[in-house]
Amino acid sequence: MNDVQLNLNIDSNEYFSLEILADILSESKKTLESWVRKGTVKSILCPETKKILVHKNQVSHKAEIKKLINSKWDVELKTRPLRSYKLAELFAGAGGLAIGMEQAGLKTVFLNELDKSACETLRYNRPEWNVVHGDIANVDFTSISEEIDLLTGGFPCQAFSYAGKRLGFEDTRGTLFFEFARAIKDLKPKVFMAENVRGLLTHEDGRTLETITQVIDELGYELVEPQVLKAIFYKVPQKRERLILVGIRKDLSNKVKFNWPSPFNKILTVRDAFFAGELYSSDVPQSIGQLYPKRKKEIMDNIPPGGYWRDLNDELQREYMQGSYFLGGGKTGMARRLSLDEPSLTLTTSPAQKQTERCHPFETRPLQVREYARIQTFPDDWEFKGSMGAIYKQIGNAVPVNMAAALGRSLVRLLNDIEKI
Repeated sequence: MNDVQLNLNIDSNEYFSLEILADILSESKKTLESWVRKGTVKSILCPETKKILVHKNQVSHKAEIKKLINSKWDVELKTRPLRSYKLAELFAGAGGLAIGMEQAGLKTVFLNELDKSACETLRYNRPEWNVVHGDIANVDFTSISEEIDLLTGGFPCQAFSYAGKRLGFEDTRGTLFFEFARAIKDLKPKVFMAENVRGLLTHEDGRTLETITQVIDELGYELVEPQVLKAIFYKVPQKRERLILVGIRKDLSNKVKFNWPSPFNKILTVRDAFFAGELYSSDVPQSIGQLYPKRKKEIMDNIPPGGYWRDLNDELQREYMQGSYFLGGGKTGMARRLSLDEPSLTLTTSPAQKQTERCHPFETRPLQVREYARIQTFPDDWEFKGSMGAIYKQIGNAVPVNMAAALGRSLVRLLNDIEKI
């Protein structure tokens, strides 16, 4: 390798580790290692961490790096609504999206959520919010008297029944997208924003998204080209991706343009989530959390930071993996310990599921609920209600707050442009 060992204080804003650079560029670490070997990019070896680092100038021609270098984050942070824009949110969960929208200056007037514990969380933290608990199919949107400027929410990705012909609004009945579309039809917001899993792009060979696009058109809205946003670009120390759909009412859509949020100028890691610094003013508080059974802890003790089951000796691999040992695929989530110096893997609804292990970087235990919440960039004073399992589920299903706030500021700028018409 052409790395040069340097004894100097390395500015983390100037250098990327191969792990973080792989996340930024959507490349594998192996690909980047081959670039280093071939001299395509020059690197240095950090004497403290023994990690290979690449200066940003070596990759400044890459589109993702250009966006980081030319970030308008600080300018966009100053976005303020020209008036009080009213927001309705569906599938609200524990409030990750709603807090972000609030931070962007939007006024929440209605939220719907099916999960009882999540509703308790919302009501406890924001008694002034109108939180409607129950099945969305039973919500009468025509009873909302305020004019809604923005409708948001994340409907689950479901298959439609295809009969070989073009599907319209009524044909999607029975799905949760139909309920979201019904809210658009009844509330007629100027703009809507829906978030979903990346898999919606290719679900049912793309027919699901095609049907959604047709229904949105039928309802009188122009869909902005959907984008998959990576949370790591929006001041979130987590490798989470969400597909974002933004629709603008057709009487307005030809007069304005939606601009996606700029990325933050650096990538944050689990260290930023757990210790005082850029994200939080204090270290992460102690909280409740799951524990490992005795034998699992003994095995997990052998996993290094950033490691997984393949870092165990063969005997322990066979014991831990059991039948999975003989199956194909990397199974990289199994017996996985996070690294302080990388963003967290995507959080799930439980930190100790065998396929998606999320072990603390240096203590042998699953992440605690406040650690979970910080990786999702929830404020420390946002309290979660319900059982420990219910709390993990609420946090794991949430939209990261900082990513929601960045999107919220983009939506406020769009609403400001509409306001000026």
